[in-house]
Amino acid sequence: MPYDEIEDINSTETTPSGVSFDIKGFLFKVLKFWKLFVLCIAVGLVVAYSINVRKQNVYRLSSLISIENDQNPFFAANTSISFNWGGVSGKVGKIMIAMGTRSHNEKVVDSLQFYLQYLKQGKYRKVDVYKKAPFYVEIDKTKPQVIGRAITIRFLNNSQFELNIDFVSDMVKGQSYRNKIITNITVPIGKYNKVFNIGEHVALPFASFTLFVRPDVTITPGSEYFVQFLNFDSVVNKYKGAVSVKPYSKTSSSILKLSLTGYNKDKIVDYLNATASILGQTDLERKNLYATNTIKFIDSSLSIVGDTLKAANYTMNAFRKKNKVFDVSSELEEVSEKLSELDLRKEANDSKLQYLNILENYLRTKTDYTKIAAPTSVGIEEKNISASVSKITALSIERQELEQLVQEGSSSLKELDGSIDAEKNVLLETIASTKRTINIQQQTIRANKLNLEKRLSTLPEDQQEFLKIQRKLTLSQESYDVFMAKRSEAAIIKAANVSDIFIIEEAKDIGNGPVGPNKKLNYMMALMIGFFGPLVLVFVLFLLDNTIHGTDEIKRLSKIPILGLIGKYEHENNLVVFDKPKSAVAEAFRSVRSSLQFFYKKIDKKGGRTIMLTSSVSGEGKTFCSINIASVYALSGKKTILLGLDLRKPKIFDDFDIDNNIGIVNYLIGDKTLEEVTFKSHIDNFDVVTSGPIPPNPSELLMSDAMHDLIVDLRSKYDMIVLDSPPLGLVTDALILSQYADASLFIVRLNYTKKGMLELVNAKHKSGELKNISYILNFYEANHNYGYGYGYGYGYGYGAYGNVYHESYKDKSFLDTIKDRLKKIGLFKGR
Repeated sequence: MPYDEIEDINSTETTPSGVSFDIKGFLFKVLKFWKLFVLCIAVGLVVAYSINVRKQNVYRLSSLISIENDQNPFFAANTSISFNWGGVSGKVGKIMIAMGTRSHNEKVVDSLQFYLQYLKQGKYRKVDVYKKAPFYVEIDKTKPQVIGRAITIRFLNNSQFELNIDFVSDMVKGQSYRNKIITNITVPIGKYNKVFNIGEHVALPFASFTLFVRPDVTITPGSEYFVQFLNFDSVVNKYKGAVSVKPYSKTSSSILKLSLTGYNKDKIVDYLNATASILGQTDLERKNLYATNTIKFIDSSLSIVGDTLKAANYTMNAFRKKNKVFDVSSELEEVSEKLSELDLRKEANDSKLQYLNILENYLRTKTDYTKIAAPTSVGIEEKNISASVSKITALSIERQELEQLVQEGSSSLKELDGSIDAEKNVLLETIASTKRTINIQQQTIRANKLNLEKRLSTLPEDQQEFLKIQRKLTLSQESYDVFMAKRSEAAIIKAANVSDIFIIEEAKDIGNGPVGPNKKLNYMMALMIGFFGPLVLVFVLFLLDNTIHGTDEIKRLSKIPILGLIGKYEHENNLVVFDKPKSAVAEAFRSVRSSLQFFYKKIDKKGGRTIMLTSSVSGEGKTFCSINIASVYALSGKKTILLGLDLRKPKIFDDFDIDNNIGIVNYLIGDKTLEEVTFKSHIDNFDVVTSGPIPPNPSELLMSDAMHDLIVDLRSKYDMIVLDSPPLGLVTDALILSQYADASLFIVRLNYTKKGMLELVNAKHKSGELKNISYILNFYEANHNYGYGYGYGYGYGYGAYGNVYHESYKDKSFLDTIKDRLKKIGLFKGR
């Protein structure tokens, strides 16, 4: 660097311009770890591939159902009540909720026996083959089946199979699928196997079933399958909520699309179709509940009326056998017919009163109002009663459905209970009013009967008895006919009733491809993880790394100039400039020498020039640079002396084949003269003064007058005095020596020196303790990927010029090493 630039920078503030995130340095750091990125991405892709080939394909199938609002009248128009679920929109919501209930999924799982698995060993796992298994088993639901253990079925031939299972303990769990109770089963420890005939009942403590071969299937001897029983509740929980229910379109809210995903297409098809079928069955059962209760009530009434009719016929036959047939006058016959009509009316009212009393008692003592018979079954025509009974029944059914979805005591149930209680109170008042009306009618009927019976009292007793029996027989027959008509009407309506849930399109496997796993996504995730994983690692390392990596960082942290760049060079000793004068490192030291020459021209001092080299800590190449800077001056004809002033950790003597028994310490304490501690090196114009024995007070010796006199004396004898001082970051000796230095060089080792040490140098320079200081960047690697930007145009070792002019960096052979040794001692000359 030109001296003018150095002078200008040294005369300015040394406080760094500001610290910010080094994006360029981070990017070069990332490039440095490119192999790690490639490795992580490759590993990620291998893992993604492994996952993709091992994961089972996931399929999604669907079906369509329609929810209709069919207000089907229960009886004829003049006698029945309407059974309305509350409109399509409300019913659709209930159906959608019902499909997620446990009770519904229990029915589906139980009907399909999905707690029984048929498995076959695949490449990576046991695969559920379901209906593709060449056999099926009929289990005994009353006996417990071992759950969670695969039972091996190995076919020996077309008529026999071997059952195998391995038990690690003498107790396993078994479940009976009739009552779903789980019990403990005692089993033999170890491997159990037994041969059975196909079609023979397998009766074991842990399994009870019969195996059959599917029709038109040929058994392959030696083929092996597995049968596994699962926990019924676990299977239900798996499918509970698994069916996705959505309106088919915004305009058709009553059409629902049912979707289900799974590993086996046949299972998905069966589950969706069974779900729709059971929904329809359940809906029809609820719609027929009212009719079923009415038929039961009519049947119980028919039984009583039938017995009465039989008794009346028996009485009539007995009377006729005992007495002759009478001829009654037409007038009295008319009176008898009127009495019969009154009896029929009285009997009808008695049935009504009986129904109303039963209904009133039921409402007051029961909480389940879904079993109420229709009022029209006994001829009650009051619309208020029929409407109230219909509404209470509908609300009760709705409550039963809601109980499956919410907990008892919830606000929804409380609101529904309030509606039921309100309607019940209205119905009880209507019942009381109707009973009063019927009782008044009964009083009128009794009075009319009494008047007519007085007119018949003029007849002989036997004729009166005959007419009485005849009226009772007619009354019983009429009642029986009415009840039979009502029952036939209810049965016809029930038989004609259909579910409001229709299957528009059944689920079917039409060859749709899998929807998962998303293999592309897995590969993308692998690429992202493989890239961003090491990126985060490099980012963390970059943040935690507080070492200096290049000149850009030095320029950002300090305004002290960089005087030179010393490359990394593998050599057996520190005498690189002497041993390898054509190397890039030697040229770098010559460049430092040139920069110092510009600097020294501006210094108005007589005698030799002094250079102090220091660093932050040991190991940064301070001694290496000291020796080689002294060497380039000596080789240029300058009389040079190197002073080993690192009194605490002496080093420089090894490279000159001298010992450290005496040195500058001996001189400073007055034990030796300068001539006695000065050694001539094998390099012309190059003298060395080692440190000597380690003193107890090195700082005091460097501060002594003897040290001052030594520098004055050396300036008169040598052109260049190189001071190899102790590290600045460890002790204060370098600050003591800086007063004797015309130029100070602070050695910064690439990837070694801490950034914080530059703050120390900045502070010392700012306070004036360090003057005329510059940086030397040491241990630069030619393949380093960031922190360049020097602008010096060195380019050592690059391109054709570097390859021709500079010596190779390749390792020396053993023979070359011997030759170099002989050259040093003058026993070998040659090229």
